[in-house]
Amino acid sequence: MADLLSLDEHGAELHKGAALASLDILERLLSTCSPGRAGTRLYGLAGLADLLHAESLIGSVAANHLGENSRPVRAILFDKTPGANWGLGWHQDRTIAVRDREDLPDYGPWSIKAGVPHVEPPFAVIQAMVTLRIHLDDVPKQNAPLLIAPGSHRLGRISEPEIADAVGRCGTAMCLAQRGDVWSYSTPILHASTPSTGHAHRRVLQVDYAAAPLAAPLEWLRV
Repeated sequence: MADLLSLDEHGAELHKGAALASLDILERLLSTCSPGRAGTRLYGLAGLADLLHAESLIGSVAANHLGENSRPVRAILFDKTPGANWGLGWHQDRTIAVRDREDLPDYGPWSIKAGVPHVEPPFAVIQAMVTLRIHLDDVPKQNAPLLIAPGSHRLGRISEPEIADAVGRCGTAMCLAQRGDVWSYSTPILHASTPSTGHAHRRVLQVDYAAAPLAAPLEWLRV
């Protein structure tokens, strides 16, 4: 069962109710956001960093994996509704958000997302990260739970033609959740999602965490 997965072995772990005590404040902060079709990138939202730092209830989940130097480096709000409902094929997250573009060896290609510079770093940077998904709504199987390929976080950078074979070898797990649950993932894990069916909302705050600085002069965007 998915709730028996561990981050070290499988690349994902469920933390039941880990965000419940923070949800009311979190929802008030996020109520001012207008999610886009593929998610809203959050930067500079007053009060958000206080809920996500390493010593907070939510941030401590990442700190348990990465250590006390863990810090949130990117946050994205996803809100699937009947009017904004999408699916994503199997893929790895390979880009990071940074404060400014600085051209360095092994960093690239570059892109701009919601006005923020993003870059694909050396894959070791991605492998050292943890991603949290904080659930603001129940996610039964009809409400677009994240699908993962357990163990794929150990396969390194997987080229596009190799993804289907990797998913076939690793199998799939459905990450069901209840409101207030937090899933932690090894950031490079292969994952996918389908459109939601029959539910008004499927709100998820996704936060990437890292513990090490980037190669100077690059800096994490943070939240």
